[in-house]
Amino acid sequence: MSNSTPVTEAVILEERGEATVRSAPALRFALSKLGGAAISLGMVIVLGFFAFKILPGDPVAAIAREHPMTSEQMAQLRAQLGLDKPLWQQFGDYIANVFTLNFGQSYVYKQSVASLIGEYFWNTILLTGTSAILAIALGLWLGQKAGWRPGSVFDKVTTSNSLVLWSVPTFWLALILLMVFGGTLHWFPTGGMTSPNAPDDFLGQTLDVISHMVLPVITMVAVVYAQYVMVMRASVMEEKSADYLVTARAKGLKDDDLRRRHAVPNALLPTVTLVFMHIGGLIAGAVTVETVFSWPGLGKLTYEAIQGPDLPLLQGTFVVFSAIIIVMNLIADFVYRRLDPRVRRG
Repeated sequence: MSNSTPVTEAVILEERGEATVRSAPALRFALSKLGGAAISLGMVIVLGFFAFKILPGDPVAAIAREHPMTSEQMAQLRAQLGLDKPLWQQFGDYIANVFTLNFGQSYVYKQSVASLIGEYFWNTILLTGTSAILAIALGLWLGQKAGWRPGSVFDKVTTSNSLVLWSVPTFWLALILLMVFGGTLHWFPTGGMTSPNAPDDFLGQTLDVISHMVLPVITMVAVVYAQYVMVMRASVMEEKSADYLVTARAKGLKDDDLRRRHAVPNALLPTVTLVFMHIGGLIAGAVTVETVFSWPGLGKLTYEAIQGPDLPLLQGTFVVFSAIIIVMNLIADFVYRRLDPRVRRG
């Protein structure tokens, strides 16, 4: 015999109904964002084929310049690479390979594109991940300090310096740092990831890699952190006039406590999307920095593929870079919805 009463059962059914109503918008939101990401990725995959097909240059002719061939050998190589097939058939092979994570074999490296990407991927993650962490921490810290006292000397110096560095072309700043601190002062290595005479012990190897990272990391941080400074500064300035801060100040809370406990957490919301978007963009934008500093990552790999042109390698790195950006934007949407209740109710 059940101990539940009709009233209890009604309450349970009502709570279940409310939970269902609340979960429906969340499910629609998730499906819409996942569907949009899937469509974007599909468009990237298609674009990755046709965009590089119209590039000037013949891969077989480029290979023949380094290794002289007869016309018969060139025709045989073209057939071996699948370049003699009709365009629609090449596209079909490309789509089939992409969905099996098989981007083919690099024309230049004579190695599978997937293995090359796997080999260089973590070097790029190390460089750009370190740069992203430093840029985010520096930008948000400077931005909240500058926004809390707009017009102060600290605010003027911070915003002017960050805007100047933001406007500097990445390759130009990289070359300046390379020539001054690497070529003239010899404070840091001028290229690569490790030294030929690197120590054998783990600590020595780690310090050697860190010394090679200094200049490229400074370059990437300098051209990115200003965006976080300006967004965080504007958000904090907007929060300063909020009613809850006026009430908290009237209750006697210290100025630093107001900024740290109340203003900054709320001001962080608009920067969440920007942070994730630029993490993906920072990885994709590593081409210039890695090329200048000869850092063995996906960026340098992409630059060398363009010179070929190495079409399978170009297509593989393009899809990987684009997929990272799409995934970061997708994460930003979900995190922002989680942090901001106004979005959940929308």
